[in-house]
Amino acid sequence: MKVKDDQPLRIGFYVCHCGHNIAGVVDCAAVAQYAATLEGVVLSRDYKYMCSSPGQELIREDIRDHNLNRVVVASCSPLLHEHTFRTAVAAGGLNPFLFQMVNIREHDAWVHTDKAAATDKAKALAAAAIRRVARHRPLETTRAPIHPDVLVVGGGISGIHAALTLANAGKKVYLVERDPSIGGHMAQFDKTFPTLDCAACILTPKMSAVRAHKNIVLWTYSEVAKVEGYVGNYTVTVRRKARYVQEELCVGCQECVEACVFKEPKFPDRFNVGLSRRKPIYMPFPQAVPQAVVIDPERCIELKTGKCKKTCLEACADRHAIDFQQKEELVQIHVGSMIVATGYELFDPRRLPHYGYGRYPDVLTTLECERLISSSGPTGGELRLHSGQAPTAVGFVLCAGSRDYKTNRWCSRTCCMHSMKLAQIIRERTGAEVTLFYIDIRAPGKGGEEFYDRALAQGVKFVRGRVAEVSDCPLSPAEQGKLIVRVEDTLAGMVRRIPLDMVVLAVGMEPQANAQEVRRIMNMSCSAEGWFLEKHPKMAPVSTFTDGVFIAGCCQGPKDIPDSIAQAGAAAAEALALIDAGGIDQEPNTAYISEEDCSGCKSCVDLCPYKAIAFDPVKEKASINAALCKGCGVCVAACPSGSIGQNLFEDQEVFEEIEGVLAHA
Repeated sequence: MKVKDDQPLRIGFYVCHCGHNIAGVVDCAAVAQYAATLEGVVLSRDYKYMCSSPGQELIREDIRDHNLNRVVVASCSPLLHEHTFRTAVAAGGLNPFLFQMVNIREHDAWVHTDKAAATDKAKALAAAAIRRVARHRPLETTRAPIHPDVLVVGGGISGIHAALTLANAGKKVYLVERDPSIGGHMAQFDKTFPTLDCAACILTPKMSAVRAHKNIVLWTYSEVAKVEGYVGNYTVTVRRKARYVQEELCVGCQECVEACVFKEPKFPDRFNVGLSRRKPIYMPFPQAVPQAVVIDPERCIELKTGKCKKTCLEACADRHAIDFQQKEELVQIHVGSMIVATGYELFDPRRLPHYGYGRYPDVLTTLECERLISSSGPTGGELRLHSGQAPTAVGFVLCAGSRDYKTNRWCSRTCCMHSMKLAQIIRERTGAEVTLFYIDIRAPGKGGEEFYDRALAQGVKFVRGRVAEVSDCPLSPAEQGKLIVRVEDTLAGMVRRIPLDMVVLAVGMEPQANAQEVRRIMNMSCSAEGWFLEKHPKMAPVSTFTDGVFIAGCCQGPKDIPDSIAQAGAAAAEALALIDAGGIDQEPNTAYISEEDCSGCKSCVDLCPYKAIAFDPVKEKASINAALCKGCGVCVAACPSGSIGQNLFEDQEVFEEIEGVLAHA
């Protein structure tokens, strides 16, 4: 067999033991011996770790010493090491796309127990790759320039940290937050575990730094409406909702709030989780950034009917910050990369009616309890029952909505530590008896176990068992007027009824309700649970399958504040690396159209998920933008005229691969 330039085919074949991952099930030496008998193979080796430096050097030396013009490596997932081996092939002086990788770990060794069958399958896969690689053509990557500006979506602690990291490195950052203020969930916390530091003392300086930074454009009350383009050259449309207040003119004096025709606050305050009331014009919370009020168009009489006395306008007559004529606007920006840090939402315990949330006023969530004990909360930090009395017995129900096949299977990671934090604060401030009902206590991370020990030392009681129900049905005088928690104590081996004044449900984290919409706009993937999916859980934990789009914080999965900040820093570092490289090499496995065969039917245009195909009305032919194409192959399969091909997946390459498998069978 000869290659296209009329040179004899000289294939080097290598099979990796991958320690015991492959060699424990596949006879690697037998596979190498078999490959040596195949047409075109002039060298066949098995080696313990092909991805190691000696393994890569072996490929480089063999290319030079044996004049190899094709290379096949049978090892693990191409997602993990295809780039590694392509680099080694290129270093040996061969075009990196004259290489083919065979996955005999995930596709073979990890799914078989019969060694003979697994070895036979590995031989078939090797034969397929060897026949396929003969049809490979030398290809070249293209380099796309990178716009230096970055978009950060989400203004919680992750988005704030990512934006500041990039801005401090001299990059221009657009920080877009859908709420009227940045801060996210952390702004609602009183203290943070395990150090019990004041959350506001940590967060507020970072929020102020964002507002003051010359390299950060902060757009609150805004959402990303559309994303077009490709890595290094994204065009983003941002919807800036009408605040009805000129941000740059408002100084946060709140005289307009006082002057509002609503003399008493009437509407649920979202920041205090509905535990307090606000007026139609309000400051999101005391430390809000920007320090500007916002008008709720659904509640404001002027915006709804046009018949308000507009006393707020009179109060702001000297600054003219209030603008009832303000309209929503769409703004386009150009960025090279994006970081998505849209956070999470809390599980709604109404989905667990047996816990009594919404039926009993003294059954709360951890966030509601957090606001009650916070000095900026609706009670000024005083924990009180709905009757106004201080509780003497408080219970925490852990894993409310987590680790449950009926709701969410995953562990939300922070609930145990959050509950122990609240338990210690309640013990300290009220002296109440506190009981935690748990399945397993999970206290990972630095200081976590010590924090658990401190809770024990402070007299917090722990009952191991899943709570069956919370009711108000007394069976004895001691239970009269109490909330009764019925739980199987698995350590004591008995069912217990424990009377309490207050029950706090440690609700878990869930993906944002609009996660699917955001995923479609940003062209990302989601896991089965709905969290945004990383490219690789170990090797690329903040990258996505869309080049130039990174994820950080709890939108990727439940995590605490330190882990969220660490991931935000990692995402910022990835964006910085992309920018400072000046450009990115794009894979050549793109689709292409043979114009002479194209019928102009436009079938491919709407099918392309990356909007890489356009129709030329003059030529009446379709054309593909290689910079946008990701090589998914949808258009190739769908083209009725067969005019679309794809580099690295040519028909003849695929047919040869199939022939190789069938020939061995």
